[in-house]
Amino acid sequence: MAADRYRLLSRRFLLLLLLVLGGCRQRQLTEPTCQTDAPERFWIRVLLNKKITSCVLTPTCSFLASSRQPYSFEAHFPRQKAPLKIRLSGGTIAVGAHRFAGKEVVIAPDEPHVFNLNGSKYRGKLKLIINPDGKTFNAINLVPLEPYLAGVVGAEMPSYWEPAALAAQAIAARTYCLYIKRQFGKSRAWDVTRTQSNQVYLGVAGESSPVWEAVNRTFGRVLVCKGPDGENGIFPAYYSSSCGGHTADSREVFSDSFQALKPVACPFCRNVAKPKDFFWRPVEFDKTELTTRLSNRYPNLKQLGKIVNIVVVGQCNYSCDKWSFSRLTRLKLVGSTGKSEFIRAEDFRLTVDPTGRRIRSTICKIADADDKWTFYSGRGWGHGVGLCQCGAEALARKGKKVEQILSYYYPGSRIMNVYEDVRF
Repeated sequence: MAADRYRLLSRRFLLLLLLVLGGCRQRQLTEPTCQTDAPERFWIRVLLNKKITSCVLTPTCSFLASSRQPYSFEAHFPRQKAPLKIRLSGGTIAVGAHRFAGKEVVIAPDEPHVFNLNGSKYRGKLKLIINPDGKTFNAINLVPLEPYLAGVVGAEMPSYWEPAALAAQAIAARTYCLYIKRQFGKSRAWDVTRTQSNQVYLGVAGESSPVWEAVNRTFGRVLVCKGPDGENGIFPAYYSSSCGGHTADSREVFSDSFQALKPVACPFCRNVAKPKDFFWRPVEFDKTELTTRLSNRYPNLKQLGKIVNIVVVGQCNYSCDKWSFSRLTRLKLVGSTGKSEFIRAEDFRLTVDPTGRRIRSTICKIADADDKWTFYSGRGWGHGVGLCQCGAEALARKGKKVEQILSYYYPGSRIMNVYEDVRF
């Protein structure tokens, strides 16, 4: 009896030790996915992979795969260790040895409702849709709103930041994705991407205790404000890493006219952002390469020939914390053919540098350097509209509450609950 008790205590101690060590690395046991019984309007369709020819599904539990057209067909897969290859076969989708007629297949894992696609775990369901070309398909994650946010907040903001900052991020991200779903989801098979083109989503890998605490603490809470039509409703609650000292007017960046997306001074983010990220180094782009990137993205620019001059024709001038600086808003591109075209500065930035990691913002200056264009005197990281993430963290460290942080960066907004208001 004593030996059995000793073994039992040893096992408990070992389990506790593993949990503690796992917690230090912010790993956690995967809990069952919540909200799986939520109405369809509270599910988010995340585009995981676009125009692929195959992918690998590693089951974490048993699952049901089904197609509905031209007729209903289902296949239940028991839990297995071997990965399953998903591919196109004869114009149909094959999951392992099973082929499914029709253009769509939905894979629904049993509890804990988690699947592993190409080495990454996601909650909810996996939807596969054959593209019109018949040669590729898209992989889409169908996931309830709150579990979706648990995969976003920790990807967009360090999970060790202050609880108030994480909560502000959760509310902003919830508002943003619901707005994008409402505006664009009706005309396509997905609502948002998993990349920074919308907001970064890592699935289960982005989860941690602080992140789930922020999501649960703000359960269902979104921001509303007056829109262009004068009515109150959710809006695209944009956010960026650091605004560089002053947030941007959304009309100048995205052509949106919402009451809550007006610019505000932000002397806070400089104290949180890394110096090399806040004041970024000069970067150079070859003139020919720059012309090619712009012409490929905007075919009408091909008439310019090679771009020989870049003229600033629009900018917003700021003065904050004894610093004066300007955010470029509109540029005139002059070509070797003598023709010229205008372009928004943010569109120019992300076309020349799609990563956004070199030309980090439009708070910069542009200089002609022989066969190159130089971007220098850069400040901040991102488009600068809405919530400044580093600024939010600075305010949270000062003891500001989540409501105070959000009302500062989204002036005129107020908080509501999507699950309680019938308009949603």
